[in-house]
Amino acid sequence: MAALHNRVSQKELKDRLYQESDPRTTISFYRYFPIDDPRVFRDELYSVLSALQVFGRVYVAREGINAQISVPQPRFEQLRAVLEGVQGLAGLRLNIAVDDDGKSFWVLKVKVREKIVADGIADPDFDMSRKGNYVDAATFNRLTDDPSTIVVDMRNHYEYEVGHFDKAIEIPSDTFRDQLPMSAEMLEEQKEKTIIMYCTGGIRCEKASAYLLHKGFTNVFHLEGGIIQYAHAVEEQGLENKFRGKNFVFDNRLGERISDEVIAHCHQCGAPADTHTNCRNEGCHLLFIQCPSCAQKYEGCCSPACQETINLPADEQKALRKGVEKGVHTFNKARSRVPGKGAGLP
Repeated sequence: MAALHNRVSQKELKDRLYQESDPRTTISFYRYFPIDDPRVFRDELYSVLSALQVFGRVYVAREGINAQISVPQPRFEQLRAVLEGVQGLAGLRLNIAVDDDGKSFWVLKVKVREKIVADGIADPDFDMSRKGNYVDAATFNRLTDDPSTIVVDMRNHYEYEVGHFDKAIEIPSDTFRDQLPMSAEMLEEQKEKTIIMYCTGGIRCEKASAYLLHKGFTNVFHLEGGIIQYAHAVEEQGLENKFRGKNFVFDNRLGERISDEVIAHCHQCGAPADTHTNCRNEGCHLLFIQCPSCAQKYEGCCSPACQETINLPADEQKALRKGVEKGVHTFNKARSRVPGKGAGLP
């Protein structure tokens, strides 16, 4: 029986990726559908994807599947056929990355989760099958031409910062579970208006549309395929592009350009910039926006203190990292630093 987990070091896997001769395509997909035994589903899926040399992250839960992966281009149609044959995945929409170098992932991880997107919803009456209607790119543009239409961004603050749709409302939070009740509260007086929700690939705004309907809203839509599908449709159909800036993505690329506009600013000097990076100090690893000039000045670090740290001997750096909590830490404009993580931004 094939191994159901990766057993090769990250360094070796990354080296293998850069030695591949076949280019790769980065894909994302999701679907809400009932899975009786997520563990069995996970193991079978891992075997299939591994055989096709797929890399990436896949989450499986009783409520469905959520995946961001890359596949060698010669195996793309084979992958599509395999997914079509999985019970519950017929007709699955594959979102193909917009700005793709094929180096987004170098290992396959398929994990069982409680939810495919953490939502904090505990109400047993919440019904994911009762969700808002899809809108495609052309319909999105037509509906948003009406100034009374409300457009809601269901992504994190650092995603919104580098790119968003014209006149989109930001739900200012670090987590989707916090955004759901916040969105209902912020829109409480707009329950009868046309509301269109969007996110990167559709998974968050689809659940958010169901949540608002559950809370008594009446005219809720969500953008089919999210920003990724919208960008393809704009190019293929010659539509007006209402998205400004860059689309943040949760892989090694950290972003794909949707328009030429740069709407964000370097977190260190304030110059126009929209390139996310992680602080080179492994004891900090803060996600922040850095311009090329500051990247050179601070050697890829978020602060002089972290810059000083990376120039210490390796054993001293390791000692400083001991006991430091691991996790995702992002720069928030409302905070000068993330507590306990490095020295923050200058």
